[in-house]
Amino acid sequence: MRLTQLYLALCFIGVAAPLSQFIPWVMEHGINIGLLITELFSTRIGAFFGLDVIVSAVVLIVFILHDSKKSAISNAWLAILATLSIGVSLGLPLYLYMRERNNLTNK
Repeated sequence: MRLTQLYLALCFIGVAAPLSQFIPWVMEHGINIGLLITELFSTRIGAFFGLDVIVSAVVLIVFILHDSKKSAISNAWLAILATLSIGVSLGLPLYLYMRERNNLTNK
């Protein structure tokens, strides 16, 4: 399996895994941002994971902004949008896919 194929497979997992938990929650509670934040930070372990993902997302966005200019990756904003809408689980493998594809094209 080529690296680009692996990154694409990880994109699908990065969408399916978080949404498998988020969609049923939304079906039960609706779009209730206050409740989402309350439940996310209701325990120390939840807060640990929540803060870890938030910091990781910020770091990933900074990396994408810097690296995409250096590596001349077009449409890098898609990986930022993926990070902000689904999460790091999609944004990171999507950007790595874009980067790897760009490297293969420019060889």
